[in-house]
Order: sequence, then structure tokens, then C-alpha cells
Amino acid sequence: MPEVMNRSVQEQTDVPRPSPEGELVFRRWLHNLNDEFTRHTGYDRRSEIVRDELHMLFLGKPHGGRTNTTLVTDLPLNVLMESFDARNAVLTAEMEEDIDRNRFYPIKPLILFWRSFDLSALGLNLWLGCRFRGMLGQHIFASMGRRVRFKRGVTFTFGYNLSIEDDAIIEPNTHLDDRQPLTIPSGTYPSSKR
Repeated sequence: MPEVMNRSVQEQTDVPRPSPEGELVFRRWLHNLNDEFTRHTGYDRRSEIVRDELHMLFLGKPHGGRTNTTLVTDLPLNVLMESFDARNAVLTAEMEEDIDRNRFYPIKPLILFWRSFDLSALGLNLWLGCRFRGMLGQHIFASMGRRVRFKRGVTFTFGYNLSIEDDAIIEPNTHLDDRQPLTIPSGTYPSSKR
């Protein structure tokens, strides 16, 4: 125990990192996704991108088009595969009366991706998860500053009404109610605790 207490400040601020090989793969994946979501901003194309990524992440194989829906034994797998497509999912925000559908639908696939990632084993990887959510946040939110970190289980009502300033850290399982424009100030740490 004394060794831990006597460590230098530099050592205490060191953040665990993946292996160099793992970090390279994670960064390439995030860069590729960011490029795809920047290039394709429409609902249908983003839904396809997310569907294909979730298919690979959860099932370990590329999406291969429609499956045989007549086999009863394949129905659970078919239900799972269809649920990867945002066009087949209904999110809570869509039930809100004050939703701006023109602003919501282009980001809906990204919100589904965020929530699905958090429910997967990948969501346990804090290093990857913070970067993944940060990348998606740039495409979802009204604005997002630098060095923003979203921990696992963060949810929001619409996304398009959120502005997050530099250095904010959103703690696990926090809900940000952005039915009205909401700004998270620089350096704050919103959490679900009241």
C-alpha cells in the first residue's frame, strides 16, 4: 500500500491503454466509421452502415441480405438481425410529441449504434467506449467540445438539442433530457445521482 501512496503525480495520471496492436485496430475502426458517417448523412445509408457493423460485432459475419423467414427454427436469429436495422427499431424519442423528425431520423441509426454498443461486451472497454461515443457524438449533437468523455449507459432524449462544452465527463447511466436545448458546461460531470 505505501508504494501506491508514494507514486509520482505523473504515474498516478497515467491512463491504462490497450496494446499497441489493439489501439491501432480500434483507431482504424473509429476513423473508418467517422469517415462513413461524415460522407453519408441520410437515414437509409446510415441505417445500412450501422446494420452491417452490428451484424459483424454481434454475429461475427457480414450481413448477407435477406434470410429465409419461413423456417421457424431461424426466427430468433432473423428477429435479431432485423433489429440491427434502425428502420426496424422504434426508439423512445419517436414517441415524444415534440420530436423534430427531420432532425431526428438522420441521427437515429447512430443512437441505435450507441445504445447497442453499450449493451455489448465492447461497451465494457472504457478506452474504446469513450472514443466511440465521442466520435458518434460529433455526428449526433448540436455541438460537442474537445476531450468530452461519455461513460457507459449515457442516454439522451433527442440528441440534436444537446451542446456539450470542452472537458465534460458524463458519468455512467446518466440521462440527459434535451427536449429543450441543453448545454453541458465545460468541465462538468453530470451523473444520475441526485
